[in-house]
Amino acid sequence: MNRPFNWVLVAAGAASAPAFATQYLTVEQSQKIIFPEATLFRRQDIALSTLQMQQVESLAALPSRSVNWRVVAALKGDQLIGYIVLDDVVGKFELISYAVGLNLDASVRQVEILTYRESHGGEIRNPAWRRQFVGKRAEGGIAIGEGIANISGATLSCTHVTDGVRRIAAIAKVVLAK
Repeated sequence: MNRPFNWVLVAAGAASAPAFATQYLTVEQSQKIIFPEATLFRRQDIALSTLQMQQVESLAALPSRSVNWRVVAALKGDQLIGYIVLDDVVGKFELISYAVGLNLDASVRQVEILTYRESHGGEIRNPAWRRQFVGKRAEGGIAIGEGIANISGATLSCTHVTDGVRRIAAIAKVVLAK
């Protein structure tokens, strides 16, 4: 005998699924935090050439992952003072959205976690952990155990954000450095 499928039970089960996503900052808020002296932010997305992708992969020791990158130039008056690169990485299961502020010399200025969607590991938003990236460059010091400490219980989130920052630092060195 065919029984009718009970959509009410399916909907109730889906509604009771835990939701862990927390948005800490918007892109606009992160821009003002990373470059408080900026008077203007201008979207300046980049597309990597094949050669640039190879250079990024070599420098970061990671796949370049994408041709297209979301970049915002920070200006004070007419003067360029740095960049913010926006990215998402998978934590354990869900995406972590973050912003990396970069100085004109391709060093990391600041890292901000925008949205964290995992049930565990949100400690990566702690200022002390994020401060470890400040001043680092793609050439070294941006790896778990090599300049960046892990957080117990947040190993995958730490590793994936760290790899993402290293990749972005490499992109900055190859494409954005002045």
